[in-house]
Amino acid sequence: MARTQHTTMRRALRREVAGTIGLLADEDDFAAMRRYRTFTFDDHTAYLQQAEGLLRSLASDGGHTTIALFDPEEYAEYCAEAGLDPDAPASRTRFTAELAATGPTVPYDGQPLADLLPDLIDEAVRRATWEYATLLLARLGSCAVCGEDIGRAAFNRASDLLVHLLDSSETDTRHLVCSVPTTPETLLAALHTAQDDDGHTELDETEALQFTTLLAVGIATHSAAGVVMRSLADGKRDRVQGWRLHGERLMPLTAAEVFDAYCTDAVSGDLVAPESGVDYCAAPIIGDARPEGGHRH
Repeated sequence: MARTQHTTMRRALRREVAGTIGLLADEDDFAAMRRYRTFTFDDHTAYLQQAEGLLRSLASDGGHTTIALFDPEEYAEYCAEAGLDPDAPASRTRFTAELAATGPTVPYDGQPLADLLPDLIDEAVRRATWEYATLLLARLGSCAVCGEDIGRAAFNRASDLLVHLLDSSETDTRHLVCSVPTTPETLLAALHTAQDDDGHTELDETEALQFTTLLAVGIATHSAAGVVMRSLADGKRDRVQGWRLHGERLMPLTAAEVFDAYCTDAVSGDLVAPESGVDYCAAPIIGDARPEGGHRH
């Protein structure tokens, strides 16, 4: 009787434990891990199927599980710095615990793994973009003319511009995208906002921080950055507006410029059919009349 009671108590306690699974979502990453003798999987598809079965089992027991991307290169670096044997399951477990604390994760809510993996990859890309942008701002140093910290000043200006952007539209829901061209690829940050019953704007603070940081990079580096805002309201056609960054100001695009930007493939330059139910509109003037150009460094 006592043994049964202890077993029941352990099962109940297990439901209180949150877990994280480090997943090899990419087939090349999976192949890289096969060099370790203790990594016994030999087929990526079967590996993902087993992972999904484990997730369903944990969920059925009432447990909460998050998923993190397992990167073999980062894992090897982690083991080297921590003095761990990379060919040991315990080392992989410790690395996964580190990912749970510091890396991008998404919760498992019973959805198919095929639907969850794109969200996890998107989250990893957003985190990497933000970290890169933050590091870039930190390395810019001080203005040679006035001595002001360039990155901090650009971030403050970007914060002001974001407030003005949100004030420019009174619709219930807005989706903003900031793009900053860099080598080898364009960096992107997205921000989704909504309004509560009292008309107050609701947004994700992490998304807002990432958006502001990337816009600050555009300001600080004088990049040909841009912002697009899509406004949505029940019973109305979506409205799309855009701005290009010039110095420390967002210059409004005309309806024709917004249409051209949306209806041209960024890679091939080919024309793309416009979306139905969408109006491409001239954007309002954003922000104050601050002189153009910002810091010259």
